[in-house]
Amino acid sequence: MAGQDVSDLAAGAAPPVPDNDPLVERYLEHVRVEKRLAQRTVELYALDLLKLQANCRQAGVALTAVQNLHMRRWVAQMHSGGRSGRGIALILSGWRGFYTWLGREGLVASNPVQDLRAPKAAKPLPKALSVDEAVQLAAFQGADGQDPALQARDHCITELLYGCGLRIGELTGLDAAASSQARGWIDLQAAEAHVLGKGSKRRSVPVGSKALEAVRAWLALRQAWARDDAALFINQRGGRLTPQHIRVRLKQRSLQAGLATPVHPHMLRHSFASHVLQSSGDLRAVQELLGHANITTTQVYTRLDFQHLAKVYDAAHPRATVVGVKPATKNKV
Repeated sequence: MAGQDVSDLAAGAAPPVPDNDPLVERYLEHVRVEKRLAQRTVELYALDLLKLQANCRQAGVALTAVQNLHMRRWVAQMHSGGRSGRGIALILSGWRGFYTWLGREGLVASNPVQDLRAPKAAKPLPKALSVDEAVQLAAFQGADGQDPALQARDHCITELLYGCGLRIGELTGLDAAASSQARGWIDLQAAEAHVLGKGSKRRSVPVGSKALEAVRAWLALRQAWARDDAALFINQRGGRLTPQHIRVRLKQRSLQAGLATPVHPHMLRHSFASHVLQSSGDLRAVQELLGHANITTTQVYTRLDFQHLAKVYDAAHPRATVVGVKPATKNKV
């Protein structure tokens, strides 16, 4: 039974029972009948218990005699073997449920998985464009033969996303004019974007000269499509653009502009934050511009900034490398 292939399970075969252990049989029956878990979930629980049984056999310990120190050793083995933190957490969840049930049945005095956590996986860095790539995309004038209004709208969207670091929901919430009902708007005179961010918190963000030019150019052509919708960004039928529509348009635009990587709206927000931090070093200012409630959320950009500095060091400092040896590769931003 231990050799049963996972593909067999997907085909609807009965879940494996580790060595026909009666306790495991009873537990799987419990989650299948009493808890009414999905068949696939039961199958995954069974696979987790197969691994637990194998560990117990190797350690020479019975299922009901497993201690916390055994569990910690097995977690360390899984981690050193290359299993991800998320994968280990899922396995521990299955084991924790099994020992919780054993405790209710009076078969173990304590749960050896209680308070045991999987190793934390390193959080991936947000993807950001280089300054040159961001400027290349922002300056792109559109494909030949494109509708001027479409070009002006998409150019304005790009300038605001990169120039103000707006979330896509904040961008789509902008109206063409300020009003008591508007979620957000652009104040051309004050050069500010007023937006409604997460948690219904309002904030104002400076709008640069290039973005202001793009807004004015789009507003001059927007009238040809405008109907009754107050939205700043509308489609050719006059309706407010959706986030999905903007994602598709920005991806197309980035490829047309010659960028190697398709760009999504949040990548421009990341680029805005990392480039401002690289230039100013002012983390608090970046926090306010992004509308982060907690400074720890903004601190991820210090890692991006360090990568930028490390690359500059490797390329410029005479003691950064040894002759004939390439500089250490940094994670790509």
